[in-house]
Amino acid sequence: VMPNDIIHLDGMEIPPIERTRLFLFHKPAGVVTTNRDPEGRKTVFDVLPAELPRLMTIGRLDINTEGLLLLTNDGGLSRVLELPATGWLRRYRVRVHGKVEESALAGLREGIAVDGVFYGAIEASLDREQGSNAWLTIGLREGKNREVKNILGALGLDVTRLIRISYGPFQLEDLAEGHVLEIKGRVLRDQLGERLVE
Repeated sequence: VMPNDIIHLDGMEIPPIERTRLFLFHKPAGVVTTNRDPEGRKTVFDVLPAELPRLMTIGRLDINTEGLLLLTNDGGLSRVLELPATGWLRRYRVRVHGKVEESALAGLREGIAVDGVFYGAIEASLDREQGSNAWLTIGLREGKNREVKNILGALGLDVTRLIRISYGPFQLEDLAEGHVLEIKGRVLRDQLGERLVE
């Protein structure tokens, strides 16, 4: 079978396999990371540009979390990149309310158990403090449900804003809220290698 051949099965044409595509999306707060929401809330797919192909998310962001969300047309790639075994660091900027103890942040490198759930090694640093508020940078590899909020809550901190700024080698940088950027050819091959369908 050659790449340009048309294949039929039981009289139906089988569509060709599409090349893997990957998009960066700056998810706004207030939209749900799901295809359809039973509560009728706006989803990421409601706010994406209509001209995009059929896509799926790589992982999720909570409704109030904003920032970088990866989208792909390749279900296999999505499953692989969601796994902690991939080793990709997910980095967040976090605004918290409460007293930040730098020694407690440093202790997160060993991981932490919260309500019977163990969270693996976490990179955490204090960027700046203003009164009872502070900005932190948090890096983690697991992505468990509400992980950042649970971990910081265990340290007595209330998360008031959460922005994912990177997922592995992909950065949010200055991508405007609600905008999408497709990762092109060479960069995609360099970062994903054998995981690609070309």
